[in-house]
Amino acid sequence: MTADLALGTYRCQAIPEAAARAAASGAWIDTAPNYATGQAQTLLAPALAAHPSLNVSTKTGYFTAATGTDAVNTGVLTEDQAAVGHSLTPDYVRWQTSRNRAQLGRDRLDLTLLHNPERTHPGDRLALHQAMRDAFAVLEEEVAVGHVVGYGIATWAGLEEEAFTVGELLALAAQAAGGQHHLVAIQLPVSLVMMTPIVQALDGRGPLPAAVDAGLRVMASAPLHGGELPGMVGQELAGLIRPGLTPAQACVLAVASCPGVTDVLLAASGAPHWKEAAEAVAQSSLTAAKLREITGVLASS
Repeated sequence: MTADLALGTYRCQAIPEAAARAAASGAWIDTAPNYATGQAQTLLAPALAAHPSLNVSTKTGYFTAATGTDAVNTGVLTEDQAAVGHSLTPDYVRWQTSRNRAQLGRDRLDLTLLHNPERTHPGDRLALHQAMRDAFAVLEEEVAVGHVVGYGIATWAGLEEEAFTVGELLALAAQAAGGQHHLVAIQLPVSLVMMTPIVQALDGRGPLPAAVDAGLRVMASAPLHGGELPGMVGQELAGLIRPGLTPAQACVLAVASCPGVTDVLLAASGAPHWKEAAEAVAQSSLTAAKLREITGVLASS
């Protein structure tokens, strides 16, 4: 069974229209307060209001210069902290979570992710883990008062570089909660360019099998590597993946077939791109043998 298609709003050029299409198909929507120069969440609000049952994930960590100024004026960040453009301090996480709710027009957020937490204290795992544990503690408080359903992390390199492992994330969440925690998801890049998670999962290693064992949602970001991948995949390779598919569809199907992936985030701005991707994930899943063949071909090329 393939993963579900979800709308990722990073680099999405027409968020209101894309959100309406995603809502019509009941797809999950992923966003962040710094996307679309800080406008993504307010642009999503009408679609979310029209579809109250629609699930949305957002983030805390990165912020725009304008948001940083607001945070300084509110007293949750110093000017030096705001100049960095990224924060996981408890006061900021609490403030940004409230701001996310207001901008999205939601009383309760389905999922809040720490955005590239590895950006905090790079190279110092002990300090990084302490900062993440403190941020998780705030999100546990938000869960307790009904403002958040669950939380997790959205990372670009943290898992691959082992700044943290899935096991460590679960342990940090348990410490933050004092027992039963609400860490429910991870988001990481998975593609035929960044295919380490696929290769590891086929061997029962890495973050994806660990996430499966823990029952976590796994959201695969950048499945087309910022739109570059279809131009790098010829029709011959697309045919190897699944005859009859376009290069873009073949790339999406490969990610959607990766063991452990539950959602494939696609920034499909236009209706044709969304339809093309939806047709890809509607295909039967690629076998583990086929994925091994594909990754082997790419590794040797």
